[in-house]
Amino acid sequence: MESCLQLKSIQVCSRYAEDKVEHMEDEAIVDTLYSILRLNVEDHSSLAEVLVTEAWKRLERLSLPALSKFALCLYKQRRHFSPVIGKVAHIVDMKLDSIQDIRILSVLMISISDVISQCFRDRLLHKAGQLLEEKDEVHFNYAKRILQFLQNVKLRYHPLLEKCNKIFLKSASHLDIHSISLILGLYEQLGFDNAEFRLVAKQLLSETIDVYYDPETFAKLFFILGPVAESKVRERLLVTAVRMAEEFSSHQVLVIVKTMQKMKCRNSHLLKKMASILHKHLDSYHVIQLVKLTQYLVVLRCHDLELFAKLKMLLLGFLKSSVIPADTAAIIRVLAMVPSFQVEEVIINKAAAVLPQCKLHHLNCIATALVKWNHYDQLHWQNSSELCVKLLRKLNDCGFQRLQKANNLNLLLEELTHVNGEWFEEVLSEETVAMCQCLIDQITWENVLQLSFFLMKTNHRCPSLLDRIASVTVENIDKIHPFEIYFILFLFSALNYDPPANEEFFESCIQRLTSNLSCFGTHRLVLLGHVLAVAGYFPPALMMRIFNVSFLSKLDAQLKVLPDTLKQRVRLCLMKLNRAVCLECPEFHIPWFHEHYCQRVFCNSSSRINPLRQHVHRMLTEILGGSHYARISVLTPYYYEIDFECILDENKKPLSYVAQNTPLDDVEGIHLTRDIKDKGRKALPPGAQRIALEFLDSKAFSKDSHHLKGESALKKRHLEMLGYQVVQIPHFEWNSMVLSTKGEQLEYLRRHLYGIQ
Repeated sequence: MESCLQLKSIQVCSRYAEDKVEHMEDEAIVDTLYSILRLNVEDHSSLAEVLVTEAWKRLERLSLPALSKFALCLYKQRRHFSPVIGKVAHIVDMKLDSIQDIRILSVLMISISDVISQCFRDRLLHKAGQLLEEKDEVHFNYAKRILQFLQNVKLRYHPLLEKCNKIFLKSASHLDIHSISLILGLYEQLGFDNAEFRLVAKQLLSETIDVYYDPETFAKLFFILGPVAESKVRERLLVTAVRMAEEFSSHQVLVIVKTMQKMKCRNSHLLKKMASILHKHLDSYHVIQLVKLTQYLVVLRCHDLELFAKLKMLLLGFLKSSVIPADTAAIIRVLAMVPSFQVEEVIINKAAAVLPQCKLHHLNCIATALVKWNHYDQLHWQNSSELCVKLLRKLNDCGFQRLQKANNLNLLLEELTHVNGEWFEEVLSEETVAMCQCLIDQITWENVLQLSFFLMKTNHRCPSLLDRIASVTVENIDKIHPFEIYFILFLFSALNYDPPANEEFFESCIQRLTSNLSCFGTHRLVLLGHVLAVAGYFPPALMMRIFNVSFLSKLDAQLKVLPDTLKQRVRLCLMKLNRAVCLECPEFHIPWFHEHYCQRVFCNSSSRINPLRQHVHRMLTEILGGSHYARISVLTPYYYEIDFECILDENKKPLSYVAQNTPLDDVEGIHLTRDIKDKGRKALPPGAQRIALEFLDSKAFSKDSHHLKGESALKKRHLEMLGYQVVQIPHFEWNSMVLSTKGEQLEYLRRHLYGIQ
């Protein structure tokens, strides 16, 4: 009723206002403009233009609330890059210190986000953090705007994300499905996830699942609950989605299919239904939506060939007209995923034309597609393979040239964020590390995280870069967010690298982390504890926090809403951390409580004895004098698996397992039969020594290095604590020309077993 009266009032006053607008008060101009836009009064666009022009003239004297409302009006009109928005941004820059209202600031931040510099952006972030910190109660709408600003500037800024998340948790009872969907959508785009908020959302919405009958709210419910729902709720969601399918809009269908992919949903009935509905919506999607949709359908193993044919046709159409390198690369990448795709020459020509403009990520996408097509013989025109090889050479040259021109480390690291895959590893990885070394003076506390991510991803142990990262981190420890320090430590722990001031580096990082444990979600604390354990550090505050009944109960609840891959990783890390604490810190009196977990994992595994193990076992039999002197694939206490075990007495003579009534594995069988509880493990005769023989493949070492990585070093340390003498056989020694004959291999094993230098 009130809206209708406002509409009539505007209609009556519009002509008068257009003529007399210069006589209106400042606030009245802004309020009138806001009302017109809020009520969607399309017939009065001319009045809106007059009001914008007049407000522009008065910008300098507008109060902050009026300036905020005017900026929001401009944002609603999509004037994101207009000169007037630039003027608003300048005024905000001048008056930023005087803004004390987070509501006003959050609106201004969103409105000017497209026209600000990085320096100005950082000042806005700092100011927003201050205001959120000072206020005891902040409305969740203001926090949503802060998230929207972060998304607009494409920045995952943890201090603000955490503050906003706390506001959402505190306001959980006031959040409706639309707000929860928006928040989780922004979290997803920003690469931020919080298990506690996801758990709260699940609890809130699971109780009201029957309330949502219209397509819009159901699509949001499916998006929120689908990936975390338990079996009964999940089944109800799938059944309702099938029933409601015909009513979904093109956007809602995309949301459902995307969520099905996240759920790893193999419900053929729903997938067929979505595929049939998609036929009528395909023409409404823009190019990136089509790329994503194709990817989702391939992952879901959709078998609708007619739908794929239409998608190919639309994608090829977009490819032919595309002038944006990112779009071209994305289309080529997803076309390579489509089954039985016959590559047309126009695709190769388009790729060749766009290469000089491509960033490293785009080059990587195109290279991956070309290699796949050539490998699976999907190029069928004359001289196609020759053309493909020439294009790959050109692509490699473009990659080298782009690297050689790099003179800004920040821009280079930004490009490297999304680069991965075999082409980059084989062609550009080493050159990229070399270029980072050339730009080593540009490493600052603001980019050490991105550089750490790159080195982790490429598995490169580059001492000069690692030393620089360590020194910059120590010098700026109070400026680096604790969550970022976790990833930096992960790099050093995983690569098993000790910088020159190793103790100072780890102690500074640990002190910063233990003072800010509240920054970490429950499962993140487990991952942090494991990273530190691999490096040999067990901060008491962190260990006592994790190995606590209430903490572990909270972890169990939150694991239910984590993606399956992350859930399994967290459980495995908790087991490894429990094992490490029991072995290395008995003074903590923490019990070993993963016996059943380990039994279940090993009982469900289906490892096979590979040919290498069989070959080595036969050689050990020959060296030791019989198969009863060596065991294969042995589980130790605390469930380490070792390739081979034997026992030598004080005179280096092998002891028979048969004599000790220890069960032997059937080496010639197909599946391993492990002695789960290692019942045959007895006290050894005086002077006897258990030998653990381990073969280390390339995964145990950093790239192009003979340096052992953290997990393998930790295993060696723990096996020695369990009483083993550990003999590790690196792949680069065993596969070398020096050991090309059986006799040389036998001699090598004999020397290592008996400790002969």
